[in-house]
Amino acid sequence: MPDLYVSWSDYHNKIEHLAAKIYQSQWQFNQIVCLARGGLRVGDILSRIYKQPLAILAASSYRGLNHRLPGDIIISRDLTMTTNNLGSHLLLVDDLVDSGATLQEAKRWLESHYDAEISEMRTAVLWYKACSVIEPDYYVEYLPGSPWIHQPFEVYELQSPAELATKVDRLSSV
Repeated sequence: MPDLYVSWSDYHNKIEHLAAKIYQSQWQFNQIVCLARGGLRVGDILSRIYKQPLAILAASSYRGLNHRLPGDIIISRDLTMTTNNLGSHLLLVDDLVDSGATLQEAKRWLESHYDAEISEMRTAVLWYKACSVIEPDYYVEYLPGSPWIHQPFEVYELQSPAELATKVDRLSSV
């Protein structure tokens, strides 16, 4: 399957479709937990739409050139949130589920640290790849293969601050 290239417009459209799917399921949740980095934008927008608090759990699983090689999953030591307690009905979000290992490990982490507070947890992603060991509860696009998804913000991973400053200066002088 060829690589998938996503524009900002497509990206935001997928988040809106995800929000609609969750709404149509009529499931009520009282906390969103997003996996950083990929799930930050998804979680932020869903938090604004649903007016539910957002918590952030940092996770990393890619290594190597352009962060394309799967590696050991690293989950942060703490959950960052602005509420005193974690909600009882969690919506765990990320941008995509590839192998599924990160989403699966994040669920385990939340259950091991907050089991007494969690009554129910569901998962939501924009893209669900067939090779995943876990099927998310909500997703926008099922990918029967395992294409690399080029998201619109990846351009920043290839730019240094100096290159960005030069670009901004050039555009400002036009």
